Amino acid sequence: MTTLKEKTAKGLLWGGVSNGILQLLNAAIGIFLARKLSQDDYGMVGMLAIFTALGTSLQEGGFIGALNKRKNATYNDFNAVFWTSVGISVTIYTILFFCAPLIARFYGVKELTPLARYIFLSFVISSFSTAPRAYLFRNMMVRETSIMTIISLAVSGVVAIWMAYQGMAYWGIATQTVVYITLIAAQSFYFAKWKPSLHVDFTPIREMIGFSSRLILTNVFNIINQNVFSVILGKMYTPKVVGDYTQANKWTTMGSSLISNMVYGIAQPVFTKVEEDRDRQKAVFRKLLRFTAFICFPLMLGLALTAREFIVILITEKWMASAGLMQVLCVAGAFLPITTLFSNLIISRGHSSTYMWCTITLCLIQTVIAIVMAHWGIYAMVVAWTIVNIAWTGVWLKLSQREIALHASEFVKDISPYFILSVVLCCFAHLCTDGIGNIYLRFGAKIVAVALPYIGILWILGSTILKESVNYILPHHNTDTSP
Repeated sequence: MTTLKEKTAKGLLWGGVSNGILQLLNAAIGIFLARKLSQDDYGMVGMLAIFTALGTSLQEGGFIGALNKRKNATYNDFNAVFWTSVGISVTIYTILFFCAPLIARFYGVKELTPLARYIFLSFVISSFSTAPRAYLFRNMMVRETSIMTIISLAVSGVVAIWMAYQGMAYWGIATQTVVYITLIAAQSFYFAKWKPSLHVDFTPIREMIGFSSRLILTNVFNIINQNVFSVILGKMYTPKVVGDYTQANKWTTMGSSLISNMVYGIAQPVFTKVEEDRDRQKAVFRKLLRFTAFICFPLMLGLALTAREFIVILITEKWMASAGLMQVLCVAGAFLPITTLFSNLIISRGHSSTYMWCTITLCLIQTVIAIVMAHWGIYAMVVAWTIVNIAWTGVWLKLSQREIALHASEFVKDISPYFILSVVLCCFAHLCTDGIGNIYLRFGAKIVAVALPYIGILWILGSTILKESVNYILPHHNTDTSP
């Protein structure tokens, strides 16, 4: 029988490999599209992002988390979730279909009406996969989830690129979303080996609604927080400005989600399985915290270091305005995977209301700051947003102290070696490479100047996380890695 430790390690490995492949695919697709399309094209889709995300979150209803939390989830539970999710999505789409002209009028862009009605189909299609995706998540079927995500991204990306080169502009980006969601839904049924029944008992929904409703409200505020810039920029500025921000946020999110998705794929199920053993849960959390810091700090701070070269080399100088925004967003992105880890801990302990109020408070603060800072320009908005997000890590730490007695000194001890080393090496790399005129040589030199010393210094210092990661990847050196 596979142990929890083995499942966790396997989940992290598959999560890392698959997310790495996904980000490479995303990068390749993004390069083709960004070179062909304009800031206005990205801005058109970016202005609708908040509505698409809200629709997706509402139809999912927090039921994936609720089913994972349920001690003995039955077929009837999954079937009830399936029909509830479909019903909610159809209702929301109908409302938004008739509200599309109002959305277009709000932004002052009439072309948004047909585009909105088309792209909103994505969350209706997504609703059909809520139950099978919950099954895959609950059973930690990371390998299967990885395979279907990679296939969906590759196919939808090819479709988007073809449409862009056929002159269909922003319709290609919209179609990429619709095709991606459709393929995810179809493959979810295949891998989960699950199908719905017309015989429905909604009793489980009434039992789960208390927990799931708090997750819904939390997700709604998370989405507002993530998309508030696009809304404010779309209203106060032009689609081009929205496009610049969307591009910067896209590449930053690709980096931070590489780690966040690895953590999300296994953290909550693992925490749930050991929730009755508080000491073990704390040990598991701290090990995942060290692993997250080990990966996210050099990756995100290194991405900030190379942002200007990265943008120019990959998507040309027309996107240079995105580079400065990307640098600031990357600093915030270095802490987002840690926030993901904290939030999964809180949810696994059954405190979805705590998670909800924490997220709502952060969202309200961020929204007020974004509105106030909008008069000073987008850069000021992003800097303020970053400062608040990093500072809010302290709030998550305080909440975790009540759950697993994690002290601030332990938290600092777990993350500080990786943070300090990453900052020092990035500063060193900047000073050493600043005089290199060739952009390609400068880009490569910065990466080498951070990556090689980072690995070398940690290896010499005997970093347990580094050596355990190497040992797991190379099984013939494998040693026990129990928390």
